[in-house]
Amino acid sequence: MDAIRIERLSKTFSGAANRKALNEINLRVSTGEMVALIGASGSGKSTLLRHIAGFVAADPQPSQIEILGRPIQQNGRVVREVRRIRRDIGFVFQQFNLVHRLTVETNVLIGALARLPLWRRLTGWFPRSERELTAAALAEVGIGDKAGERAANLSGGQQQRAALARALVQRARLILADEPIASLDPESSRRVMDMLRMLNRNHGLTVLVSLHQVDIAMRYCPRTVALRDGRVVYDGPSAALTPALLHELYGSAARELLESDPAHAATQCFGAQPKAA
Repeated sequence: MDAIRIERLSKTFSGAANRKALNEINLRVSTGEMVALIGASGSGKSTLLRHIAGFVAADPQPSQIEILGRPIQQNGRVVREVRRIRRDIGFVFQQFNLVHRLTVETNVLIGALARLPLWRRLTGWFPRSERELTAAALAEVGIGDKAGERAANLSGGQQQRAALARALVQRARLILADEPIASLDPESSRRVMDMLRMLNRNHGLTVLVSLHQVDIAMRYCPRTVALRDGRVVYDGPSAALTPALLHELYGSAARELLESDPAHAATQCFGAQPKAA
């Protein structure tokens, strides 16, 4: 079964230019895959991820997005059952999306809210089983000792790992990660990518992660989907993304994908050669 199936997805942002952010996207991601989504700034990566999660409705024309065999939007309309379907989707934001004044444990426990009765959601009284699951998830991502701290006191990399622990507690089956390492230092970036790979390998979660750095896509993701101007211009093995091919696909904009940000330039953290994920 496909974890993600997209047919003829388009999105136009109104304005003076009436710009098409997504243009006739067709995409399938199989259950258990770890796939990189790359593209220069403005290529449509974040917009695509938000449509897959049902945060944004597509243009009102024939189109379909299915998550694990269930439609999440059709013909430009998000389905009524979107909240139920979203229980299977863990969305990892670039800016972590944690509540800074709450403890790390409480932030991670939020992942369990959808399956709890209303009175527990209103009172914040989580059962022991969910607290044990949260402790195990925090330990698995390497920050079990931070459970009682306020989220605001964590480093960026630790906050992102807390977000991944929340997806574990949510029991998500699909992870959509929107440039999760864009604002992190090299070591924190490596740890977060290692955690995403762990979720994929050890828990069988499907992972679709948008990245700016082709070398990281090659190291962690066997398959890469490349966007340019809202269109899929490449969908295939990450190992085939040579500088020559990227220049063919992106022209001068290829430099943005080939030249790592200074925060990610240290090859000792990521390496330059493809590595099976």
